[in-house]
Order: sequence, then structure tokens, then C-alpha cells
Amino acid sequence: MGFSGGEVQVFLLIDGLVERGHRCSVIAQPASRVEAEARARGLEVATVPMGGDWDLRAVWTLTKVLRRWNPDVVHLHTGRANWLGGWAAHRSGLPAVSTRRMDRVVRRGLKTRRIYGTFVRRTAAISPAVLRALHAGGVPPERTELIWSSVNLARLQPKREREEVRAELGAGSDECVSLTVGALVERKGIDFLLRVLAELPPATRLWVAGEGPERAALESQAQESPLAGRVTFLGQRNDLGDLLRAADLFLMPSRAEGLGVAALEAMAMGLPCLVSQVGGLADLVATPEQGVLLPPDDAEAWGGAWQACLEDPERRARLGAGARGRIDQGFLPEQMVAAYETFYRRACPAP
Repeated sequence: MGFSGGEVQVFLLIDGLVERGHRCSVIAQPASRVEAEARARGLEVATVPMGGDWDLRAVWTLTKVLRRWNPDVVHLHTGRANWLGGWAAHRSGLPAVSTRRMDRVVRRGLKTRRIYGTFVRRTAAISPAVLRALHAGGVPPERTELIWSSVNLARLQPKREREEVRAELGAGSDECVSLTVGALVERKGIDFLLRVLAELPPATRLWVAGEGPERAALESQAQESPLAGRVTFLGQRNDLGDLLRAADLFLMPSRAEGLGVAALEAMAMGLPCLVSQVGGLADLVATPEQGVLLPPDDAEAWGGAWQACLEDPERRARLGAGARGRIDQGFLPEQMVAAYETFYRRACPAP
């Protein structure tokens, strides 16, 4: 039902495939944002309630839809989709592929063998860390490949001036503002970031963009001294390009991350990045010139690196330039779409 980095990537892929002349249809949970986004694009849409991994009614309904549509390939984008949708594709006699976005090791067992041995012909991993997790779970390497997520530069084009956005959010022109973007869940490490911020000089400001179940607890934490008045919770935003232009530093203190689309977007805008050395983030920042990798939940390391960047505008400029150059190395939408076209052909060779 949610809509975050993974869903953004699905629609980047769909848009690119349609531009190349392919026909795309979408199956989504009813009343989800995915359904709304698909309908807004004029795509063929079917809604199927999918209540759990053993929702046999969903498998039956999915099978009916797939047999009616008869697509050349079924692309599955979540763990539940792999099971329910893969099962339905198998019952329909249709080839299926999947994309794995999480760097958790795939749990070995009958269900995993059924998905990756029978239902799904090939699986794309969005980072080397995710690829390693697939292999560690017993998925055959010859049935997997790496396809990086991408960043939509057009979507990030700012619409307002930097000074206007900063003034609106209460940041002075001489203040250094840090930005973090992501779902407000424990895995993203925002609670840790607030603890580090409490040890930094009082002038240090933090913007937090995103929604999630941890918001109330985080807001309560941010109201305590010495954080009071230094943290602004922005909620879900549609002006990410404006925020990235207005900020001076991007932070992603995740405890686990398949890749980190928000970090990709910040790098694409030339914003210097401090990110956790976990999962795909550790692969994304390939050299010290492209960003700063830090151990997760290490307050001393994060505090020192954060403070050093705040005090050194020239270093921030160098890191920003290196980050922007990294995006050209396989993270553009046209590169991702071309890779998926090849991926589909490998999974579904012409008869």
C-alpha cells in the first residue's frame, strides 16, 4: 500500500519501457497509490486484494487476470509478489522475473526453492549487496544479475530558488542545513541521527523529509533539550528537488539498505553525502571523493564527520562534484531501462 523508493523505480521503468514502444499493465492493491499512479498514466490496471502470503483467493484472481492479459513477461517487485504473483504466473504458463531490493539474506527453505527454482526465471538485484544476499540464500548465480536502480533527473529539477525555500523553513542564509529523506522507521536510523545532532553545536539544523510509524516518537525526541527548535519534520514532500538545492549536506544513517534511492537523488543534485556503510550504500559510494561512508550507529564517527563537513565548504563542494559524477556510471533511467530490456530477453527468449 505504501509508495517509496521501490515504487518510484517501478514507474521509472514503466515510463521508459512505454517510451521504447512496449505495452505495460499493472496489478496493484486496490486504493493504493500504485493504482493511482498507474491510472494517471493511462495504463491498463487490475486491482487485486492481497491479504497475506497464503491468500489463495488472490492467487486465483491473479491467475484470471494474467490469463486474460496474456503478457510476454510478468515482472514481480516485492517478496509477496514473488510468491502470489509467481504462483499465478506459473499456473498461467507465463514466464516471470523478479527484482530484489532488500539486502536481507533470502531465507532458505521450500518456499524459496519454489519461487526461485520454479516460479521465477531470473532475478535482478539493485546492488551488489542484494546480489550477495540472493546467492547466500541459495539462489543460483546464473539466474541472477545486477541492475542498478536509477534516478530521474527531470523529477529533481528545482522549481524555486534556494533562498526562498530556506526562508520558508526558517534557515538563515549563513546557516548550514543538513537533510535526511526516508520512511520514518527504525531501519532508517533517524533516532540515532537525532542523538548525534544533540552533541553538535546549537546552530546545526536538520530537516527530516518523510512519513512513517516512528514520526511521533522522533518528534518527541526532537523536542527535548538540546534539540528543541533545531529539527524540522517536513512530512511527505513533492518538492524534493527544491529541498536538495536548499540543503548543504545530505545524511543517510540507515541500519540496513538495499541501495538507497534518496542517496542517489541527493548525489544526482551534487549534494555532499554522509551515509552508513551498509548494504548497497557501501557499493554506491565507490570512492572517498563520492561521499563519506560511516559505520552505522557509531556516534563518534558520525559526529566527527558531520562536524568536519559543516566547517569545510570546500570539502562539501568536492564531495558534491564527485557524487554527481557517480550517477553517470549506470544510474540514469535510460541505462536501467536498457538493462531490463536485455534482462527480459534473457529470461524469455523468442520462440
